[in-house]
Amino acid sequence: MKITAVLLAAGQGTRMKSDLPKVLHPVCGAPMIAHALAAAKAASTELPVVVIGHGAGALREFLDETARCVIQEPQKGTGHAVQQAEQALRGKTELVLVTYADMPLLRPETLSTLVETQKKNPGPISILTVIASDPRGFGRVIRDPDGGVQAIVEETAATEEQLLINELNVGAYCFSAEWLWAALRKIKVSKKGEYYLTDTVGLAVQAGLPVRALVCDDPLETIGINTRTDLADAEAAMRQRINQVHMLAGVTLVDPATTYIDATVKIGRDTRIWPNTYLRGETAIGKNCIIGPNTIAENTTVGDDCEILAAVLEGAVVEDRVCIGPFARLRKGAHLCSGVHMGNFGEVKDSTLGPGTKMGHFSYLGNATIGENVNIGAGTITCNYDGVHKNPTEIGDGAFIGSDTMLVAPVKIGARAKTGAGAVVTKDVEADTLVVGVPARPIKKIDPKKDKE
Repeated sequence: MKITAVLLAAGQGTRMKSDLPKVLHPVCGAPMIAHALAAAKAASTELPVVVIGHGAGALREFLDETARCVIQEPQKGTGHAVQQAEQALRGKTELVLVTYADMPLLRPETLSTLVETQKKNPGPISILTVIASDPRGFGRVIRDPDGGVQAIVEETAATEEQLLINELNVGAYCFSAEWLWAALRKIKVSKKGEYYLTDTVGLAVQAGLPVRALVCDDPLETIGINTRTDLADAEAAMRQRINQVHMLAGVTLVDPATTYIDATVKIGRDTRIWPNTYLRGETAIGKNCIIGPNTIAENTTVGDDCEILAAVLEGAVVEDRVCIGPFARLRKGAHLCSGVHMGNFGEVKDSTLGPGTKMGHFSYLGNATIGENVNIGAGTITCNYDGVHKNPTEIGDGAFIGSDTMLVAPVKIGARAKTGAGAVVTKDVEADTLVVGVPARPIKKIDPKKDKE
């Protein structure tokens, strides 16, 4: 059976008071429409259709090829919005799953159950409802004495008695497609000049056709976002859900309430995350790590058995058994190989530190390639920018860079070479050579065998 999801995303979202289209506001690292679209895709079989209007250009750019877009212009209500999908879907699908793009917390499992409910329904509609004390502007579900669904009344049109009803229309529907297209043409315009999709329920009841209701048992799933307050509520609920998934998978979150993990993040088992840690974007953390407190990692890969304390990592790669911080920063292009130690107040950008290398505190490495088992003394700086170009620094295996060394790029330091404290290196240094001074000059060759002794 062909099942196609239609997401409604044409509204302006004026209550958000934002230049950004409402459904592009992020929830746990991804626009709310991304969460809604993923759930809808999981419950359907065909490429979804998204009805867009306000901010159409930005939405088309974001959605790209993940959905078909149809325009609702002007925006004349939810019934009119779904009608815009008819041309794309008529005769091409058997069931139409309709959801709102501003409901990021609806689970795929819930929408799949709604679809299964409609498959068993001899009538044309199944709806998702919730029992909740806070109506959040949702319409009320009107039932007959036998419990059958009779109508959905929008909050703005409800009587005082109807407003007391605590069964709410969530805004997720599954329709028999061919019935839907005919029913949409029968909807009468409201006093506000809009065509309400909820009126299809009354049309089915008038025709003697049953309307099924699936009651959602988790009110948090049904949070719809209209204001920044709603956005904060959804963010908290999503964060709680994400954190629970990681904890059940074997990750320790010392204080889940102050741990912020995007939906796209992966974490290995037996890793411990301390408070005030933010893991964002396409970040992956390995097994048996200690992360935080007060750490930010964004679009960063961290291997196994690492310790990262009070550090900021952006677009970095960290291999196994690496120790970082506190107060260190890895910028885009930083790559710390296995066994690297990076001290406090250090910064690395567009540089690779080879296996076993140690970088002292208060140091900066930019556009550098560092070999294995190199010692970078405290206060070492690669002077890589000449005002026009970023220039490279290369340091060979086993080199020893003394404290407060200035490496004026482009420059190469040979294997096992040494620089004295405070040296300003402006020329290449051969392997097994000691240089000192300002500017640095070679004063002797080093015997690697004696040096080891």
